[in-house]
Amino acid sequence: MMNTAHAFQRQRVTLRHGFWLISALALSVLTACASSGDQVSGAMEVTIKPGDTANCDSSPCQVSLQMPPGSGTYEVTGNEVKIGDFPAGQTVSLGSLWQSNAIKVVGANVPAAYVYIPSQP
Repeated sequence: MMNTAHAFQRQRVTLRHGFWLISALALSVLTACASSGDQVSGAMEVTIKPGDTANCDSSPCQVSLQMPPGSGTYEVTGNEVKIGDFPAGQTVSLGSLWQSNAIKVVGANVPAAYVYIPSQP
């Protein structure tokens, strides 16, 4: 009787873990489908546009941004810190970044771009 109860309890735990795993996978697939940007990767540099998600294999990583169309300049921030003002419609260098950043073009009404950069040991 003890072995049957233990087996039943183990089965419930396995089913519960399976449910969470399936839910997490479904959420990640839906999130990926909902993304409006591209998945970009690079070894020492990446070029992104608003809405992209990039993985850079090195730190620092040279990051360039394709600015949205418009006239004049836009302020660009990384993790809420101003990187600089850049001309609309141009591909610009944001410099060498040492950590992951959420890149935003202030006032352009475009989605943020995300750059994932490995941590330094």
